[in-house]
Amino acid sequence: MRPACSARACGGGSLRDVRLSHVVEALEDFYRPAWAEPWDAVGLTCGDPDQEIGRVMFAVDPVTAVVEEAVEWGADLLITHHPLLLRPVHGVAATTPKGRLVHRLITSGVALFTAHTNADVADPGVSDALARAVGLTEPLRPLAPSEDDARRGLGRVGSLGEPMPLRAFAAQVATGLPRTAWGLRVAGDPDRTVRTVAVCGGAGDSLLDTARAAGVDVYLTADLRHHPASEFGEHGGPALIDAAHWATEWPWLPEARRRLTAALDVKTRVSTQVTDAWTLSCTSEGVEKIS
Repeated sequence: MRPACSARACGGGSLRDVRLSHVVEALEDFYRPAWAEPWDAVGLTCGDPDQEIGRVMFAVDPVTAVVEEAVEWGADLLITHHPLLLRPVHGVAATTPKGRLVHRLITSGVALFTAHTNADVADPGVSDALARAVGLTEPLRPLAPSEDDARRGLGRVGSLGEPMPLRAFAAQVATGLPRTAWGLRVAGDPDRTVRTVAVCGGAGDSLLDTARAAGVDVYLTADLRHHPASEFGEHGGPALIDAAHWATEWPWLPEARRRLTAALDVKTRVSTQVTDAWTLSCTSEGVEKIS
C-alpha cells in the first residue's frame, strides 16, 4: 500500500496548498476504486482536479439539504457515502432533481466525491465504525471476508466487553447510533445473553445466512424484510436488530474525516443532518418528526 498523500508529498508546495487531486489520491488509497462492486459508481462525480481545497464536508447522502449545507459552510469538496449518479444518465439538465444538484455543486465550486461499496469493505471501513459505535471491542473480523484479503470484507464480527441481555444491548445500540424515525426493531428473546455480535452497515439481509453460520448472538444491520427475518427466526438464528439504513452508515463519517485530516491539511466538517428517507414516527400516542 502506498503511503497516504500529504500536500508536500503530492507536490502541493506548502501544507495549505492542497488540490482536489491530492484529496482524491488520499481517498482512493483509503478506499480503492477496485474494491467497489461492478455496479457501483464511486470516485469523483464533479470537480476540477486542480481546484484548491480548503474545506471538506462529509455526509451519507448527496441530497439538496446536504448540498446547501456544504455551500453555506463554504466547502470546496463534499464527500458522501451514497452516489448521486448510481444509474447511467444521458444528461444533467437542471430540469431534474439530480441535474439541479449537479448544477448547484458546479456553480458553487463544490466538488463531489463518493466512497460507497469500496468503503464498505475497507479495513477500516463502514462496518468497523458501526461496530465501535455500538460497543464492540477489538479485534474485529470481517463477517464475509474478501477473496483477495481476509482483513477486508463485508460486515464485522466482534464481542462485547461484558455479556448482557438482548434488551440491554438494544438500548446500547440506540444510544450509540443517531436517532431516526425508524428507530430500532428487535427480534429475539429480550433476556437472551449477548456476547458476540455481527454488524453490517446498510442493507444486510444478503448476509443473514452468513451471520447464522458465524454463530453470533445478534446480527445488527438495516433494511431487513418481513419474510427473510421471519424465516431466519424460525430456523433458530441469532437475534436480529434492524436499524435505519442512514444511521448504520453515519458512524463512518467521523472516521473517514479523521483519516483525511491525518493525511492532509484541510478543514473538515461532518454533517449531522438526518437524511434518512423516513421523517415521521407515528404511534397511537401521536406523531413525532425527526430532523
